[in-house]
Amino acid sequence: MAAPQPPRPALDRIRVGSAPDSWGVWFPADDQQVSWERFLDEVAEAGYAWIELGPYGYLPTDPARLTDETSRRGLSVSAGTVFTALHRGPAVWDATWEQVSRVAALTQAMGARHLVVIPAFWRDDKTAELIESPELTAEQWRDLASGTERLAAEVRDRYGLEIVVHPHADTHIDGEANVARFLDATDPDLVNLCLDTGHYAYCGGDSVRLIETYGERIGYLHLKQVDPAILADVVRDGVPFGPAVRRGVMCEPPTGVPALEPVLTAAQALDVDLFAIVEQDMYPCPPDQPFPIARRTRHYLRGCGA
Repeated sequence: MAAPQPPRPALDRIRVGSAPDSWGVWFPADDQQVSWERFLDEVAEAGYAWIELGPYGYLPTDPARLTDETSRRGLSVSAGTVFTALHRGPAVWDATWEQVSRVAALTQAMGARHLVVIPAFWRDDKTAELIESPELTAEQWRDLASGTERLAAEVRDRYGLEIVVHPHADTHIDGEANVARFLDATDPDLVNLCLDTGHYAYCGGDSVRLIETYGERIGYLHLKQVDPAILADVVRDGVPFGPAVRRGVMCEPPTGVPALEPVLTAAQALDVDLFAIVEQDMYPCPPDQPFPIARRTRHYLRGCGA
């Protein structure tokens, strides 16, 4: 008779949520996306208590209305999200701040404390055409670091929010080398990381090793997995991220990589409170596809102790 397995330790520093991305939402408005009402209904029914705002304008932007819509479903907001192109230097600051301030104000009004900052794609997000070099010059790296620090200070001082920078496929902050370079170039008192396990694996990174190496810089988690067989084809064929998603490169846990239980265990060992927001990129997708996946994923994460 097999010996009983010891219970998994509770991941009591990890707060699990989900996001519009897991419902195939990439844009404020798109006829291939589910309505925001359906997203809120289904994310609550799937068992999540925390959500992100998603693309600004997808959910209602009036704080009173959004508070009513979320609270009556038992939902709270963990973060807002912005896209920036700070490597382009001071010339983009005013336009950057205009959109960041809108999202930050709504994020603050919803009681959240984090702003997820995603670097600009070097491909067009709809056509996948190359729009700038995938490699930054030394001057662009300096502009990226200093611009991000300025953004962090402004967001902190004006809105009381902490920025967490999200390494992302088809951006200049992607795999191990560029993430390390970015972290080493920025002030740890200002700039922390949103570790997206799927994007980091997509770009060849090891999430557990990143947590163990730069643990004090991990301020937030996005949980997702990649299908290694599809990823191998994507890498071989040089497929841009958008078309890769349409191939199904981001897959339902626990069928892909990285294994999420070791990631969550490593994050728990940091002994700080962390959000872990499920994001399974699948734009576009049939409207009935996201909910059962979200419910199964929540059940799987409970089995991991989260």
